[in-house]
Amino acid sequence: MELKRNKKAKQIQDIAYVVTGSIILAIAITSILKPNGIITGGITGFSLVMERLLGISYMYIYYVMSLLVLVATYLTLGKKEARKIVVFSLSFPIVLILFSRFSFNFIQNDLFLASVYYGLMAGSATGLILKGGFSSGGTDTIAKIINKKLFRFMSISIIIAALDVSVLIFAAFVFDTRIALYALLTQVVSMKAVETVLYGFSSKVVKLEIISEKESEIEAYILNHLNRGISKYNIVGGYTNLSRIKLVTICSPRESFLIRDMISQTDSKAFVSVLPVNTVWGEGIGFDSLSGTD
Repeated sequence: MELKRNKKAKQIQDIAYVVTGSIILAIAITSILKPNGIITGGITGFSLVMERLLGISYMYIYYVMSLLVLVATYLTLGKKEARKIVVFSLSFPIVLILFSRFSFNFIQNDLFLASVYYGLMAGSATGLILKGGFSSGGTDTIAKIINKKLFRFMSISIIIAALDVSVLIFAAFVFDTRIALYALLTQVVSMKAVETVLYGFSSKVVKLEIISEKESEIEAYILNHLNRGISKYNIVGGYTNLSRIKLVTICSPRESFLIRDMISQTDSKAFVSVLPVNTVWGEGIGFDSLSGTD
């Protein structure tokens, strides 16, 4: 009974994260991004660029794009993955349309401040959505589809970066180079805000310790899809006395959530511990070079 109550409370908390994140993101778009004429990456940025080209409101373009990503996710990645984005994909466009009816502008005539504060709010909103175990159904999801269907040899993180950069380059032609450069600033601030919401201020990488019966599949995903290294340890459970293999990897906070999503589909009974790491010395993406420590 207690376990059932805790599960219900966790579900309510997760929904609250999504609702709060949706509201914050809607306020950021309608009161900072759109009034100041700045741009961002992902589906939001693409929708704004298409609005300029087609003359159709970005809100409706966003809604159509979200539904297309949802359907594509269901067809290519399966029901479990689609379930993670369905709440946000259906609810956020409605919240966005609702907030767009109120005309207010927090920051005027200062593109730098607008870019920074939009990045802070959008990143915080995305962090809350991820913290609730959901996904925004943006470039992260599109990158997973592309990785599975087209470029298995390329890491998902690189595909995400390529998608965001492509939108910014597109924006540079439709708007101007200055707007695209401010958009790049927005992306950087947003990524740092996501990491701060998820793991606090101190860590730029995290260590994952994974115990699962599907360790070979998880290992293959981390090695081949994320291009991250793995250490393997033989351990014995204190309660069961069974021998198991523990996988240990160090990755970015964003990649840790990609790994979590994969494990949730492969082995929902797996045990994963996440430890913030201040600094890693050695060769690897996001690691500090040993040669700089002398």
